Amino acid sequence: MHPSALHRVWRPGFPLDLRLTVGQLRRGHSDPTHHAGTDGSVWRTSRTPNGPCTLRLIDRPATGEIEASAWGPGAEWQLDALPALLGAEDDPDAFVARHTIVRDAERRFAGLRMPRTTLVVTALVPSILEQKVTTIEARRAYRLLLGKYGEAAPGPAPTGLRVVPDARTWAMIPSWDWARAGVDGRRSRTVIEAVRVAGRLEATTGVAHPEAARLLRLVPGIGIWTAAETMQRSHGDADALSVGDLHLPKTIGYALAGHAVDDAGMLELLAGYPGHRHRAALLIRMSGVKVPRRAPRYAPRGHFVGKAL
Repeated sequence: MHPSALHRVWRPGFPLDLRLTVGQLRRGHSDPTHHAGTDGSVWRTSRTPNGPCTLRLIDRPATGEIEASAWGPGAEWQLDALPALLGAEDDPDAFVARHTIVRDAERRFAGLRMPRTTLVVTALVPSILEQKVTTIEARRAYRLLLGKYGEAAPGPAPTGLRVVPDARTWAMIPSWDWARAGVDGRRSRTVIEAVRVAGRLEATTGVAHPEAARLLRLVPGIGIWTAAETMQRSHGDADALSVGDLHLPKTIGYALAGHAVDDAGMLELLAGYPGHRHRAALLIRMSGVKVPRRAPRYAPRGHFVGKAL
């Protein structure tokens, strides 16, 4: 028997595209913590400070309301955090589109908001797994690790939906299971270093964004890129630009200058978006700008392909 659901109806009072906003938290189509229903629903799992939770969201455009249902020990916490999750703390009105491509994307995706989960480790671990490997490798590793070390989502969740492990479980994963998931020693050590100070990392949601990013980077193995990828999700940081990304500077360069640039060039091109550089970069990526391919796509390393934990 499923535990009883808690319910909340929330009226944003601003344009909100539910799938675009919550979709920023999804780590690819195989993400076992996210499910997009054919009925327009969005399902998310989370490990809240009160325990695991399954959240189901439905947009009701006719009434301007979001209907939320939650199951599990963390249900009440998650429903209380719903406005922040759906971008209520975001400030897109302070954003001024200074390029035509950005302006057009802003109009097309007017309901895009920056989600703020306040769950730092949940956002940090998959960001670490994505360091210096292909997206395919990182997402396969995340799926395999959650399949073995996560737990089934509470409530009447879609098949396969999982809740991320707690900090202690992440720390106890043996080296051979990291290896079977295709995670090298450097990244697994970084995860372990991070979860050892999980409490301090979670507390960074209460400080200013630049200081929070600095504190994240004190963990060995966490640099500017990983901190930014985390801050975008856990802190709702619209300025957390993913400096060090393999593809992003080329995308920004071709969109705004007509040619590829490096990180320094990207920072220069986005200097006109203080406080909103991540938002500007995200809109540019969503615009569909084409970047010429000059080299074959990097193939995943074959030593773990197809292996299960």
